[in-house]
Amino acid sequence: MVECIIIAIIAYCIGSINFSVIISKKVAGFDVREKGSGNAGSTNVLRTVGKKAAVLTLICDILKGVVAIIISIIVGNIIEGANKELLLQIAGIAVVIGHTFPIFFGFKGGKGVATSLGILLMSNWKIGLICLVFALVLMLLTKMVSLGSCGAAILFPVLTLFINDSYTVLTDGKSGTTYLIYSIILAVIVLYNHRSNIKRLLNGTENKISFKK
Repeated sequence: MVECIIIAIIAYCIGSINFSVIISKKVAGFDVREKGSGNAGSTNVLRTVGKKAAVLTLICDILKGVVAIIISIIVGNIIEGANKELLLQIAGIAVVIGHTFPIFFGFKGGKGVATSLGILLMSNWKIGLICLVFALVLMLLTKMVSLGSCGAAILFPVLTLFINDSYTVLTDGKSGTTYLIYSIILAVIVLYNHRSNIKRLLNGTENKISFKK
């Protein structure tokens, strides 16, 4: 139980490192949350700062998810009798919560998509790649980043019902459905963070992004 609390705290703190704010202040001299959509994510960095800053933000946010999962796996291997699957899942959820409500940045963060991608790829590379391709196709077809993000979030729990291999941590004899609750929680967080986008999608007023700029 103690290891679960420790992992939750560590992952939350990792998630709370808001690279979009750090990079926007360093490169452009302003807090990205004060410009554009007001969101602390790579899409808003792209709109307000530029491509290079956005790519760097995206990579760093993905790595937050990757690092949190790696730490949970290491701790799970060190502590005898630890529930490795639970530790991984706690780390994944906590790092996204940290990204959304960062303690170091006034609890105003991003939507958790890039960090969730890092988590997905580390939890199950096959599911992660399927969700990534699905999201990219939707984004390219519609030019709406939010639609691709929400679509991938919904797809994640569905895939856990059908894919039982390629999990980084999965106890022998168990199926991928042990990740169902974990995947639903992550999907709900991402969808909740996109609630304003979902309203605009339903109203047909969602912002589109040009990938040529």
